[in-house]
Amino acid sequence: MNPTFAIPLVLSMTSAFFMLQDEDIKKSKIFFSNNKRHLTSYFPKMRDHKSVQHRLFEIGKNKSEDLNHFRFNQIAITSASTSGTYIFLTLMGKTAPLTLLISLLAGFFGYFISDKSLTKQITKNRTMLESEFPAIVEMLTLCMAAGETPLGAMSRVAQRSTGLLSAEFALVISHVTSGVPFQFALDEMGRRIKSTHVRRFVDALITAMLRGAPLVDVLQSHARNAREAERNRVLSAAGKSEVSMMIPVVFLILPISILFALWPSLSNLNLFLS
Repeated sequence: MNPTFAIPLVLSMTSAFFMLQDEDIKKSKIFFSNNKRHLTSYFPKMRDHKSVQHRLFEIGKNKSEDLNHFRFNQIAITSASTSGTYIFLTLMGKTAPLTLLISLLAGFFGYFISDKSLTKQITKNRTMLESEFPAIVEMLTLCMAAGETPLGAMSRVAQRSTGLLSAEFALVISHVTSGVPFQFALDEMGRRIKSTHVRRFVDALITAMLRGAPLVDVLQSHARNAREAERNRVLSAAGKSEVSMMIPVVFLILPISILFALWPSLSNLNLFLS
């Protein structure tokens, strides 16, 4: 591509972007929204539609607009990576096959990065939720030991605490208020949260309520198990951190210390030899 053509193309794309952001230009807004609506109609036909939908559902984004927003951002990042790399390599004077190949690789990398960021967010949410789980279970046990019902105890914990698990409890309360049975709302929460500890807790709570078992004993047992599991997780993370912390010590601090220790001797030896 000739630079005299590529530079005006970049400037025109930039001006078009700012025109779409201008609220005074109504026609550009209508054109952009119509094209976006037409594009989002193809999102459910993509191959990994179900996988992305389940992952968004796990972090609380269960609306169709959330899926469309994620897909639109993913396609925008892919297109920007491809076109930006193509224009840059063309201005650098690279050959057409090499430019096309690297541009496609850049687009694939942008698509992969956006998908990887969603997976990273899910992993972070799971870690935060499992770290909150022991304290929330102990609060729930304390409320039920004081004489409250499971629904009342869960409502109190959702109102008095903050965090991901408290938000899930609040969602369960809203479902029960709208007419869903308490056991069904709990089971839906267990299926929504991809955590083994939460799933066991939900199953034990539902089983205890259906069979009339003492709920306080069940919750105390799960609280102890949750504390032990959290302790093992922290120890495992600390063990992995020890290895990563040894890298700057061995490759940065230790060589500098050895250099400071040997430098006077080396300088005196050089002075003696000279």
